[in-house]
Amino acid sequence: MNYWLFKSEASTWSWEQQIAKGEEGEEWDGVRNYQARNNMRQMKLGDLGFFYLSQKEKSVVGVVEVCAEAHPDSTTDDERWECVDIKAVGSFERPVSLDDCKGDPRLSDMVLVNNTRLSVQPVTPEEWKVVCELGGYKG
Repeated sequence: MNYWLFKSEASTWSWEQQIAKGEEGEEWDGVRNYQARNNMRQMKLGDLGFFYLSQKEKSVVGVVEVCAEAHPDSTTDDERWECVDIKAVGSFERPVSLDDCKGDPRLSDMVLVNNTRLSVQPVTPEEWKVVCELGGYKG
């Protein structure tokens, strides 16, 4: 299993909206960055990801699961762009902020800490454990 981080703006797609989609999940569409798209192409069913709210909150708030592997993005006719579908798995007891991540030396190499602009990014198993611990997520 691999781990990922998906960034969203709460005003565009909130954690509550993600939860409301239930088992069906939601297409993670609209990504127009080749590195982020390539990350999604590597995802497999059952991979887990952090749901990260960018902009104002700048916090990991929950865990999602990949429920459909890479397929054409329905928001464009440009066949270069693909996406995955994700479903909510569980909420963090407490949000883990970007400052929390930057302040924890165990996360110093995390992509989020070093490249805050990449919208879909890999997370190592060690980073996964640390962020889950900080958020009180037992999953």
